[in-house]
Amino acid sequence: MSKYYSAPRKASYNYGGKQWKLSRSKIDLFMQCPRCFYIDNRLGVKRPPGFPFNLNSAVDNMLKNEFDALRESGRSHPLIEQFGIDARPAPHEQIDEWRQNFKGVRYLHEPTGFTVTGAIDDLWINKDDEYIVVDYKATAKTEPIKELTDADYHQGYKRQLEVYQWLLRQNDLKVSNKAYWVYCTGDPNEEKFDAQINFEIHIILHNGNDDWVEPILGDIKECLDSQVIPEDNPDCDYCIYWNARNDEAETKKTISE
Repeated sequence: MSKYYSAPRKASYNYGGKQWKLSRSKIDLFMQCPRCFYIDNRLGVKRPPGFPFNLNSAVDNMLKNEFDALRESGRSHPLIEQFGIDARPAPHEQIDEWRQNFKGVRYLHEPTGFTVTGAIDDLWINKDDEYIVVDYKATAKTEPIKELTDADYHQGYKRQLEVYQWLLRQNDLKVSNKAYWVYCTGDPNEEKFDAQINFEIHIILHNGNDDWVEPILGDIKECLDSQVIPEDNPDCDYCIYWNARNDEAETKKTISE
């Protein structure tokens, strides 16, 4: 059995079970494909995951260590100063909990009964005592990432920040509309490896708007309470694969008969 994937999951972790929560990533899955979301959360069969990006996790940890070293002293980070941002790493008694994947920032949304969760990477604060959501990203490309595009996965990154902003506001924090990615791009064109990767780092601004979160929670509630599986999504690679696999299986079955 794969150590990365098993299905179906235990019923207690499905919608209606004691362990089920609506994570930020589940909200984004609903935005991508309601059918995959329903099959995952109602029926307990999630999409097969990709292998974990351990290099990305290492970059995340090292960045957290750097910013944490300055957090308690109230000092800013040279990167923040380099990009002319009014901010410093924010001390908060719950920062460690809010970073943990299976804890994170939580809020009980009473209209739906959902416990909504999301694990942030970092939290800064400006001179107006507004908290700023920060997310770390790492990649390797020939050109450094200096801005985000309209690509689907970049839109997902934007929604990610906005869910975090919404969650923190529901926890009564004063949150800036400004959020940032600390984007680290590794250079794959170096002449030699020498046991190191050189990263060019840019801090990218996103002016967030979380107005969409509240209504989408209502849509998710309606989806999960339905007894009907949503239609397949023609833009979903998983739906396309599943349909093609079924079609081929039926064709082969017909031929063999």
